[in-house]
Order: sequence, then C-alpha cells, then structure tokens
Amino acid sequence: MSYLLTQMFIYLLIAFLLGLLLGWLIWRYSDDTDTGDLTAIRSERDALKKERDDLRGKLDACRRETDRLKDAASSAGATTAAAAAPVAAASVAAQRPAGLDGPRGGVADKLQEIRGIGPQMENLVHSLGFYHFDQIAAWTPAEVAWVDDNLEGFKGRVTRDRWIDQAKRLAAMR
Repeated sequence: MSYLLTQMFIYLLIAFLLGLLLGWLIWRYSDDTDTGDLTAIRSERDALKKERDDLRGKLDACRRETDRLKDAASSAGATTAAAAAPVAAASVAAQRPAGLDGPRGGVADKLQEIRGIGPQMENLVHSLGFYHFDQIAAWTPAEVAWVDDNLEGFKGRVTRDRWIDQAKRLAAMR
C-alpha cells in the first residue's frame, strides 16, 4: 500500500512540474498584445499632449493679438467711435425677452440638452427668467441680441451655439 501511495505521489509531482513547465512556455512565447496596446495608448497620449500644447500656444498668440487690436482700437479713440455709430444704428436694437418668476408647474426643462448650456450656464439662464425650451424658441433677433449681451462671461453664446434652432427641436419633441 505504501508503494502505491509513493508511486501516486511521484506521478502527481511529475504532472505538477510538467504543468508548471508547460504554463511557463505558453506564457513566455505567447503574443504580447497587452504590451503592444499599452505602447499604442502611450504614443497616442503623447501625440494628444503635443497637440494640446500646440493649441495652447496658438490660443496664447490669439489672445496677444486680441489685446494688441484692443489697444490699437482704444488709441484710435474718437475715430473708432465715429466709425462705429453707423454700424450700431444698423444693428438690431436689443430688447429684453419676457421671463418668468419660476418654472411653469414648478419643473423647468433640462436646458442642458441644448448644446452650449452646461450647469453654470443653465443657472445663469434661470436667473434671467428662462426655464423652458419654448421660451428660448420664441426669442426674436432683438431678444437674442439682449440675451447675448447679458450672459455674463458667456456673451454671444446664443447666436454662436444656435440655441433657437435647438430649442425649437426640443420644444417640438415635448
């Protein structure tokens, strides 16, 4: 009986060692796709960092150019004001759109569904009295000009992000 137990132990030990050897060989010579994927991700990350740095440089250059143009315009003084008078008369006279004291039924539309409106912008729009897509969809060009001028820190977003068109589509889906 002890002979059989010894023999079984030896066979189990041999099977264990062969399993270790076979596992090591498979692991050693397998395709290292994980390493390749990691290398590809790292190279993509580096390319994106380079692109980000390039864009930051271009943004800084644009800001410097804007500051230069503002300085040049302010030094022009009366000439600029006289030239701007006909343009201001030709532009749309801004008119405040009718707002609400609060959302109808106590529930406001989720204005963040409009591209260009984030949480901070939504709070600003609510503070101006606009809570629903149909309110925004009904703005006239004069009202759009007023809202564009009164979005502190976000001037021009209504026109640039085409809020009216988006609000019309969203109001129609409600």
